[in-house]
Order: sequence, then structure tokens, then C-alpha cells
Amino acid sequence: MYKEKVDDQILVSQYINGEESAFEKLLKRNQGKVFGYIMKMVKDEDLANDVFQDTFVKVIRTLKNGKYNEEGKFLPWVMRIAHNLVIDHFRKDKKMPIAGRGSGNDDDKFDIFNVLKIEDNNVEDDIIYNQILNDVRELVELLPDDQREVVKMRHYMGMSFKDIADSTDVSINTALGRMRYALINLRKLIEEKDLMLTAS
Repeated sequence: MYKEKVDDQILVSQYINGEESAFEKLLKRNQGKVFGYIMKMVKDEDLANDVFQDTFVKVIRTLKNGKYNEEGKFLPWVMRIAHNLVIDHFRKDKKMPIAGRGSGNDDDKFDIFNVLKIEDNNVEDDIIYNQILNDVRELVELLPDDQREVVKMRHYMGMSFKDIADSTDVSINTALGRMRYALINLRKLIEEKDLMLTAS
């Protein structure tokens, strides 16, 4: 595994230095994992192909512009780009399901925690994943009451934003706003506590 990461970085350096064939090798080595990751999220082959192409267009542009600084982490970096592009697609097309969510309602367009659920896990990954969930639960308890309530209803009770809005007697926009602020605060808490919420 370590050798593969080193090889990726060497190929990245070669491509940045003008060796076009190095990118073909990078693409061939990683395209299966990246496309599979996208497919698990979008459940639609045409859209997966579009996102896959957009992902590598962005990868090429970033490498060519000299803005790549993820040494030794090429594949996770590409996966992050793909994930962000998928989220962008779902924000534009509110009817599209994600990672098995098939309702098509505005409030079910994406699940911010889904990135944790996508990989096929082995036992070790499951242990790490459960630790991540415990860490997240502890952080959620530190949120202001209204934000904590929305996060719990959404992610632990599986409620739609419409149902959350009805239950808490606020508008859907207010419920979405509280979730947005909750995620911002969770990111700050993660940074403050220097937590690694990743299984890779």
C-alpha cells in the first residue's frame, strides 16, 4: 500500500513536469475506485460518467496550475473532488437521490454524513467507523440546543427537513440554516480537538 502511494506521487511529479503518459497511468490505476465511489453515491451511470469526467478535468487543471499540494494522498484528494462535485450536482438537481436515498424530496437531496458510509468496510474499518461515530456523537452534544436538535432528528432519527421544520415549528429554511451552522460548529470543534474523522 505504501509503495502504491509513493508511485502515485512519482507519477504526479512526472505529469507536472510535462510527462503526459504519467497521467494515463494515474488514471488507469485509480479510475475503478473513483468511478465506483461516484456510482455508490449517485446510483446513475450517466451522471456517474459526467461527474467522473468533471473530476479528472478538475484534477488536470489543478495539477497544471501548480496548485496540488497533497503529497502522498493523491487518491483521497481525487475522492474529495469527486464527492464535492456530486454534492454540487445534487444541489442543482433536487430530485436526485444519494447513496440509497430514493425519496426525491427537496429535503432528501443529500446526506452530509454519507461520505462515512460509502466504503465497503472490513472489521478494522468498522472499528474505526464506530469510533468516528462516537466522536461525532460527543461533538453533537456540545452544540447549541437548536442545532443539536436538528442534527439528531436528521441523522439519528432519519427525519426529513420538512418533518423537522414541522416538529420544531420553524420554516424549512430555518431548519436548513440550523443544520448549516451545526456543521460549521462541528468543523470548528473537530479542529479545536484535533480529531481525525477518517478511516483512511
